[in-house]
Amino acid sequence: MSPASCHSRRRRTSAPFRPESPPAKKFKPLSEVMQRAKYAVIDGADYGNLRCEQCGSGDKAEELILCDKCDRGFHLNCLRPILARVPVGSWLCRSCSGHTPRLTSFSQKKIIDFFRIQKCSNFSKHNCASPQDARKRRKRSGLLVMQKKRRRLLPFVPSDDRSQRLKQMGSLASALTTLKMEFSDDLTYFPGMASKSANRSDFEDGGMQVLSKEDAETLEQCRAMCKRGECPPLIVVFDSCEGYPLSSNSFIMLALVYEADGPIKDMTFIAEYTGDVDYIKNREHDDCDGIMTLLLATNPAKSLVICPDKRGNIARFINGINNHTMDGKKKQNCKCVRYSVNGECRVFLVATRDIAKGERLYYDYNGYEHEYPTEHFV
Repeated sequence: MSPASCHSRRRRTSAPFRPESPPAKKFKPLSEVMQRAKYAVIDGADYGNLRCEQCGSGDKAEELILCDKCDRGFHLNCLRPILARVPVGSWLCRSCSGHTPRLTSFSQKKIIDFFRIQKCSNFSKHNCASPQDARKRRKRSGLLVMQKKRRRLLPFVPSDDRSQRLKQMGSLASALTTLKMEFSDDLTYFPGMASKSANRSDFEDGGMQVLSKEDAETLEQCRAMCKRGECPPLIVVFDSCEGYPLSSNSFIMLALVYEADGPIKDMTFIAEYTGDVDYIKNREHDDCDGIMTLLLATNPAKSLVICPDKRGNIARFINGINNHTMDGKKKQNCKCVRYSVNGECRVFLVATRDIAKGERLYYDYNGYEHEYPTEHFV
């Protein structure tokens, strides 16, 4: 057999298998990687010449905070909004945070579900209020005129416009959602914290004023209105200089403040201060700026506070005054008052003078104790 014929009988072989090239990897932008990267603090660094980027001073080193990204320093009180204390964990300055909060918008259905509003026809005050409630309001109003010296609490007057009430509640829902908080109009008790049985007004050192029968009726009327979606005429606005910062761990440019969306009369009940109840000894190093005194017991181990870091309501966002200056004190238009209600300690926010529409709400954070640093409040 000739070589040519042998060559013709050879079986053809297939080409060697070559897998397809994998798709090119998509890498995230360096800016996004740096934004999410963890920051390491180098011990032993020389910060002897550190100065505040805002005021240029290196004084009060114990009040200087360093950005964990750019390593620049800032006085807690030079920041706007200020920080009351050094936050737990990492902290970024305004320049390095690189973002503003995303505010959630709420439809009418979502607002009703968020606040667990009782369904009623047309979501209207006139359709929801019973004739008995109306008679009670008229009767109580008459007594307030005749016996003004008794300084009874007045119920708040909701906005008549249904769409305006939805806007007000939507602003609060957005604020609470941004802070990852749940809405609660009641004091809440959880295992590992103070129990409800620990909240006894007879433990108060020196006693506590008892809520009168008439004021208790006003309180129940206001609670009933809130359950029907008739909220106080207040709305959340955002400010870069004052208010409650949206985050203490990363400096977010806007802060939350509350302003009147309608006229509020002197001695009007605005809201109850709500949140988780805990022993003050458990919260001595807590990073929550909104802690409110609930019970100052004769035995300090039994003293209680309200912690609105996970649950709360509109009371969470009302501003504090600078009670070290006359101008600061003049801003105050409401106050926190502690009452004994059926033997239980409660804290109410009450107007101390007539408040005009568009006016921001302020009260003294140091109404009972003088431990909150307000001397640098705007």
